[in-house]
Order: sequence, then structure tokens, then C-alpha cells
Amino acid sequence: MNKRGFETAAKYLSMVKFSHTIFAMPFAFIGYFLAVRQVDFSNTALAILLFQIVLCMVFARNAAMGFNRLIDRNFDAGNPRTEQREIPSGKISSKSAFWFVLLNSALFVATCFFINSLVLYLSPVALAVVLGYSYTKRFTALCHLVLGIGLSLAPIGAWLAVTGYFAWLPLFFSFAVVFWVSGFDIIYALQDEKFDKSKNLYSIPVILGSKGALLTSRIFHTVSAIFIWTAAFYGNFGMNLSKVNLAFFTLNGIASVVFASFVIADLYWFFEINWFLK
Repeated sequence: MNKRGFETAAKYLSMVKFSHTIFAMPFAFIGYFLAVRQVDFSNTALAILLFQIVLCMVFARNAAMGFNRLIDRNFDAGNPRTEQREIPSGKISSKSAFWFVLLNSALFVATCFFINSLVLYLSPVALAVVLGYSYTKRFTALCHLVLGIGLSLAPIGAWLAVTGYFAWLPLFFSFAVVFWVSGFDIIYALQDEKFDKSKNLYSIPVILGSKGALLTSRIFHTVSAIFIWTAAFYGNFGMNLSKVNLAFFTLNGIASVVFASFVIADLYWFFEINWFLK
């Protein structure tokens, strides 16, 4: 790839904040590591599945972020905080952004095809959720929850990719992700409260104000913690996961990486310790 190609790629990676993918990926890893203990696959098959799950996460997130930037381009152009984003600043055209979204959506579905039939059949539903989120702030303050639902598909999606069937344990983690992400998105939306009001856009800060929004965020994070404890109890996890307390959920996006580490450690290290002690 020549210099121009690298510059073009950099523009698209910047548009979708590709570096932030690391904060969403651990949710899928949780579902994956929960699931591998339920199947008797070869290491090669499991490695291929993990690679496919990572691809699905990347393609779905690229499509969702690209679509968000595309349909919000006029709002972004009028907001001092976002006016320098790639589409309103002219670095990427709307037409190019459209094809980027279409390509990543197609690659997501194609990857699902090679995983299993259930994941393939559900892939349009997943795309509808992650793409549809961008429209919700035009008519409901519950847009934060829709974003949370989009990211919550990662644990259960990875589980389905490995096992091919539904179960409660990954769903508990998905429910935790819904409220965890929603709580952070409410805080993020505080910086656009005045702008959203001027454009008749909906959000919790617009409806409840900053104090009400922060209280709602705290409630959401409390609910998230409850689901984590439920998952810990239901899955009979060890001491490690019990150390994840409520304060942990109010830090920042990097917590998802640490959180996944706690869960995976419980699945492998503490289970092996318990086995040894027996």
C-alpha cells in the first residue's frame, strides 16, 4: 500500500474510532470463553472461531460507527465539538461513507455464514439494532439503552457462535452490558445537552438535566452490577469475580478490558485451583 492508501485508510479508521474497538471486544471474549467450556472442539477449530468472532465485532462496529457518522453528518457539522469529524469536514464524502457501511455490513453477514446457521439467521437482526441506534435519538431519550443493547449482543453472539444454542449465563452478562454501556453513554451525552436541545434531539440529559442524568447513570450501573453478581452466582464463579465491585463500573471504557480479565480468570484459573484442591 502506498502513502496515499495509508492516508485513506487512516481517515476511515479515524471516522469509526477504530482504536476504541478494544473497549468493545472484551464483551465478545467473555461470551467466547464461557462457551468453549461447553464444547469439545479441537484447538484449531476454537482458534478459527475466535478469529471469526473478532472479525464480526470489527465489521459490525465499523458499520455501526460509519452509519452513525453518515446520518448525523448535518448535526455534526453544526456542533463545535464534532464539526471536524471526517464527513462534515470533507475528508470523507457521504457517498464513500455509504459504501464503507455497506461493505462492512456485507462482510459481517459473510463472516456469520462461515460460523453457523443460527448466527447467520440472526445477523440481520444484529445489524438492525446496531445501525438503528443512530436514529433513536431523534424520537426517544431511551437511545442510550438501544446503544447498550447493541453492544450487549457481543457476549450472547460469541456464545452462539461457539455453541449454537441460547443459555442464561451469557444473557446475564449481556444484560449487565446493556446497563453498563447505557450508563456511560448518558454521561457522554452531557457534553451535548445544550446542542441536543437546540436541535430537538432526545437524551436523558435533555429530559432530566445533568443531575437527573447522573442519578440515572448511577442507577444503571447499580443494575449492571446486580446482573454481574447474578451471573457470578448462577455460574458458580470463584473469589476473583466477587472482587468486581460497584465502583469498578463507574470508571471508564478501559474497565471492559479489566472486567473481561476477571471473568476469564474465574473461568480458568480458579476452576483449576478448585479442581486441584479436590
